[in-house]
Amino acid sequence: MSRYILAIAIIMLIITSPSSGQDRVPYKPVNTYSIVCFDPETGQFGAAVQSHYFKVADVIWLKPGVGAVATQSLVDFAYGPIGLEMMEKGRTAQEALSGCLASDPDRDYRQVAMIDKMGIASAHTGLNCIAEAGHMIGDNFSVQANLMRNVTVWGAMATAFKETEGDLAEKMMAALEAAQAEGGDIRGKQSAAMVVVSGEATGQSWRDRLIDIRVDDHAEPLKELRRLLNISRAYNHMDEGDSFITMGDFEAAEREYKMASELAPDNVEIKFWYAVTLATERELKDALPIFKEVFAQDSIWKELVPRLVPAGILPDDQGVIDLILEQ
Repeated sequence: MSRYILAIAIIMLIITSPSSGQDRVPYKPVNTYSIVCFDPETGQFGAAVQSHYFKVADVIWLKPGVGAVATQSLVDFAYGPIGLEMMEKGRTAQEALSGCLASDPDRDYRQVAMIDKMGIASAHTGLNCIAEAGHMIGDNFSVQANLMRNVTVWGAMATAFKETEGDLAEKMMAALEAAQAEGGDIRGKQSAAMVVVSGEATGQSWRDRLIDIRVDDHAEPLKELRRLLNISRAYNHMDEGDSFITMGDFEAAEREYKMASELAPDNVEIKFWYAVTLATERELKDALPIFKEVFAQDSIWKELVPRLVPAGILPDDQGVIDLILEQ
């Protein structure tokens, strides 16, 4: 711990020194483990992180079609936007990281990883990062960690990422869970985050951020992140279902709502809209038991049913509406 105290003292001296200038970025001891990655099939970028530090989501930066950055240890957040800007201008991840490090007098206290649109990652673990600290680069990913209980953390993350089937979110979740299983942050757990962005920028940020979940303060941040990931996926299917309803494709909408309800079986709203879609498809027999379950959980949904008729979502058939409300 004496090394840690010395490092903090040095950094605080640099920060408060008159010669440090007014434009120096504040330093925060965000010691953590993270992953940045790329899916060559979809072009999507991902980044995920966990730490015993409040609001750790601030350390990951992503831009569709450009790259991803994780900046941690005694963190300088400027590595995120500057690294992305350099990669957007044609620099590789290695060139962008090297450029940032060259202009940082305190690079020995940094841990940073970047990945570019070629799927090539570059990482830096400064000599003064608090042990256990290290990183591992593989095909289309980089994992990095500092202030860990064990030296095996980042290796376990790499193995989990490579061996897990599924999309980027699932592979990153497995990497974070593997890190925790190896002991994780020696201080414990507090916050976590995960972001996945599309392969190409559409100019519509709400479409480009495919997964965007964060846990700022929680006793079990990874368990909560896993729960939010399932809900996020469920609502993505809900959104698709809504889109199909507006197009009048109720069969496709039913399919999406069913997948959503399977991902979040305890979510009342998802069940409700699934039942509505079944009723709209004249599959009232299958819809009624679901309505009954929803109304038993929360009767306020019964009040909503008649309002869906003038909106054109439920049929203008009083017999159908009465059957639903009787449940």
